[in-house]
Amino acid sequence: MKKFSTQNMKAGFLSVMLLLLIVAVWAIATAPSSVALTEISADELEYLQLMGKDPAAEQQSTSSFPRPSELGQTIVSQLAHPFYDNGPNDKGIGIQIAHSLGRVAVGFSMAALVAIPFGFLIGMSPLAFKVLDPFIQILKPISPLAWMPIALYTIKDSTASGIFVIFICSLWPMLMNTAFGVANVRKEWLNVARTLEVGQLRKAFCVILPAAAPTIVTGMRISMGIAWLVIVAAEMLVGGTGIGYFVWNQWNNLSLANVIFAILMIGVVGMVLDMCFAQVQKAVTYVD
Repeated sequence: MKKFSTQNMKAGFLSVMLLLLIVAVWAIATAPSSVALTEISADELEYLQLMGKDPAAEQQSTSSFPRPSELGQTIVSQLAHPFYDNGPNDKGIGIQIAHSLGRVAVGFSMAALVAIPFGFLIGMSPLAFKVLDPFIQILKPISPLAWMPIALYTIKDSTASGIFVIFICSLWPMLMNTAFGVANVRKEWLNVARTLEVGQLRKAFCVILPAAAPTIVTGMRISMGIAWLVIVAAEMLVGGTGIGYFVWNQWNNLSLANVIFAILMIGVVGMVLDMCFAQVQKAVTYVD
């Protein structure tokens, strides 16, 4: 236990040092650089003075990429008022993330309602697996964003189209993992249930579901990770609201500090979502 705690402290210290190193390299790379006086000829100096420009200021060459201090100011400014609403194109980061999480939650839930029952069917029935497998193998490799034009044309609503894309990308990992988990439940447990004449419904909920739960939750965890990746790209396409639209809007405003801030928030939210599913996975995992 003590060894484990010491290792964690070392890992935390090294992580902090690595972060400071990255920030230091970033600060150096974006620091203003001076042009030597000798590089400015007398004619150029006279021209600058005639144009009303300060030659000393012209000697400073600054990078357009935001410095760490600018990013820090942006983070403080955005987090100070995360839920402000000044119109369609100016909303706080909290509102944008809430819109994205809402779309992901709806699309992910719809995918779970479809994938888990069908996964059970495919896992329990070899015939159903052979019938549906060709369709799954063809549809599974298709990029979720490839469905966006069809969704926009048929649904004619950008928010619903974004939810549909989340539904599609969340469907396959949950479906395949559920089918795999159900198909690999130990035969001894199924034989015991058969010997005890347990009904099909009770066997599904009391024997197969607990046994396959770790694999099913793993599929849900993978699906959530993919959904959070895809929602950013989908919202860039459909616009309106959401963290993806926020990134695209800030890029159009040439506000790279806000773009970097949004990228950090995407990473933080994704990490929190993954940690939540990791806890669920830990809760349903059992020792065989």
